[in-house]
Amino acid sequence: MKQIRSRVLRKLVPLFFLSGIFMVIVSFTGGVNKEQEKAMETKIRELLSKMTLEEKLGQLNQFSNPYVSTGSSESNRTNENYDEMIRKGQVGSFLNVLGARETMRLQKIAVEESRLGIPLIFGYDVIHGFKTLFPIPLADASSFDREAMEKAARIAAIEAAANGLHWTFAPMVDISRDPRWGRIMEGAGEDVYLGEQAAIARVRGFQGSNLADANTIAACAKHFAAYGAPVGGRDYNAVELSDRMLYDVYLRPYKAAVDAGVATFMSSFNTVGGIPASGDHWLQTEVLRNQWGFQGFVVSDWASVAELLYHGSAENPYMAAYYGLNAGVDMDMMGKLYLDYGKQLIDDKKITIQQIDEMVSRILKVKYQLGLFTNPFQYCDEKKQQELTLNPAHLAASRDIATKSVVLLKNEGNVLPLTSKTRRIAVIGPLAADKDAPLGNWRGTAEAGTAVSLLEGMKAAAGSQFEILYAEGCKLTTNYPHTFFSPVEINTNDRSGFEEALAVARKADVVVVALGETAYMSGECRSYADISLKGLQVELLREIKKTGKPVVLTLFNGRPLVLTDAVDYADAILNCWLLGSESGNAIADVLFGKVNPSGKLPASFPVHVGQVPVFYEEYSTGRPYNPDPNGFSTKYRDIPNAPLFPFGFGLSYTTFSYSNLELSAAEIPMNGTLTIKATVTNTGNYDGEEVVQLYVRDVVGNGVARPVLQLKGFEKVMIAKGNSKQITFTIRPEDLAFYRLDKKFAPEAGKFLVFVGTSSDNLPLKGEFELKD
Repeated sequence: MKQIRSRVLRKLVPLFFLSGIFMVIVSFTGGVNKEQEKAMETKIRELLSKMTLEEKLGQLNQFSNPYVSTGSSESNRTNENYDEMIRKGQVGSFLNVLGARETMRLQKIAVEESRLGIPLIFGYDVIHGFKTLFPIPLADASSFDREAMEKAARIAAIEAAANGLHWTFAPMVDISRDPRWGRIMEGAGEDVYLGEQAAIARVRGFQGSNLADANTIAACAKHFAAYGAPVGGRDYNAVELSDRMLYDVYLRPYKAAVDAGVATFMSSFNTVGGIPASGDHWLQTEVLRNQWGFQGFVVSDWASVAELLYHGSAENPYMAAYYGLNAGVDMDMMGKLYLDYGKQLIDDKKITIQQIDEMVSRILKVKYQLGLFTNPFQYCDEKKQQELTLNPAHLAASRDIATKSVVLLKNEGNVLPLTSKTRRIAVIGPLAADKDAPLGNWRGTAEAGTAVSLLEGMKAAAGSQFEILYAEGCKLTTNYPHTFFSPVEINTNDRSGFEEALAVARKADVVVVALGETAYMSGECRSYADISLKGLQVELLREIKKTGKPVVLTLFNGRPLVLTDAVDYADAILNCWLLGSESGNAIADVLFGKVNPSGKLPASFPVHVGQVPVFYEEYSTGRPYNPDPNGFSTKYRDIPNAPLFPFGFGLSYTTFSYSNLELSAAEIPMNGTLTIKATVTNTGNYDGEEVVQLYVRDVVGNGVARPVLQLKGFEKVMIAKGNSKQITFTIRPEDLAFYRLDKKFAPEAGKFLVFVGTSSDNLPLKGEFELKD
């Protein structure tokens, strides 16, 4: 079966990704000109000719700082003499080694005391900031702002590089349509096009225009492939996808990262079609390199090559090393299998020296492009580290991007923004004064409890015009604060704070309630079957609502939540995600109207966990939805089909109207383009930004069912109250390509519907055109 799939793809993939959707193509050489590239290739050939087999295998070996772990604590190797291994050329890279001083020390050993002086490459999980934290990536994607996403990655790279790092294990570009999966917080949500745009922006942000610059770091697209679609939403679980779903949806953002020039990839923990991705030659070589032309190197996830034993696909560590090497996973993170078994595999003629040379070459190439052969110490500058880490300008950018990421889900009676009519404000809830939750998981080197809390932000913004009251109400957990590895124990019994909270609420003109999740309730290995508000939170909200005071619910969350039990007990709902260092200040900016919210949901919020996976880009069925209870159609009998809040949804303090849809032609040829224009008018009382969304429906797929809607463009525009702007989109035939019945990824002639509006369920403008052969 696997051989059949590979043969199909050899014919398919050259056509598969001709899509013109990727607007920015950056050469992987990252600013290296032809002369420099030739010199680099010469240098690499010279090094290879001098290297012993052990030194070559050493380049494929990555260790972690034994005092910092971001993987399984059981697999952390603390008994190795790393300094001596560096001298022997047995280590090519480290992760979790931080700071200009320590990276300088280890780099000096590599460059000055090893036989060939090959520099090390230092990596770290810089996911949404290094020390200055930005919104978690899912929140960042809510901004629908390409410049904001790129800027967050750019500043993260600047701080990381100043602290001795060359490489981040980001961006995560996995599409996820299952909010039970904890790592949904690391990506851009459910949509292909938004996922592609986020991948491009983040790669550009981390890598800049030249990897050799001292303020850029190599990016790593992960987790290849389809890690975001585990069965049951359970982390590390198997992935079972049809070829069509894989090609049309899950592979697309990875290819966007390749086209954006990403330097490295990370293989994933999961199986795809029963084959572990970290031992899958088809994925890591056939697709990634042969069809897509990726020129960088692939690193395994933490011990994921060794974990082939637990998958049952490798009998012993020797065979696990074979599958990893043969797949094309160039660097073994925290496994040491290549170093231990590489020579034996070559002696046994299972792996060739040519394969090893290719893998080493790919790693050396990235080191060369980072400038490490020219100046291996340019990232090791303690003065720069002090000046750039937590720089005030970085914090200001974090606050600005955080405000763009907030999503207004409800605002009945225009409770928000808060005005002088609501002078006395009660701030209540287990997360109201929390300075740790907003940092989120994967928080770089940020110190616990250093975020600006909601309470702090509101007090700072209130001045003398408002009076801020506070009560905790209840604890969310009984073992707070948590760590990366600690379990979370939910409080289900202690209501001792309710009485004080209700007394405070009765004194106020309006109540702001802070509920949701702590930082470590989402992230790796944080999957939940129940994704509603946990513990006593909904009960507290209901009791506060009984006071008769207007209630504003501010949500802190790393995933879409089931809010069905809570939505009716709040007059306004502000989805704040986990916004990073400046969280409280940013939320206060939105609550008090300094900033008009403009975020849109990058993933649907289900009515019930039974809807999951829930997403807008559904296929039609032979029996489409019919509300008639006597009819036989695709529906639930106990809940709606539609999510509570759909993809692309987000309100504003102002209102927008859509008009004057114009298509440049009724028909376009296969070599043509279609221009789509729409007028958007701010009809409300506030200036505001609107995310104008373009969707397309391919009416007939000629033997293949097609989704009812697909996002094909968005533009975020500021429109002053009373003003209008004309928004222009361009569609090319390549943008309409899909995995056809003939197993080619290409556009197909036929009729298409066009929709423009404010969310996937609110598209007032409709047109049509025909694509002709």
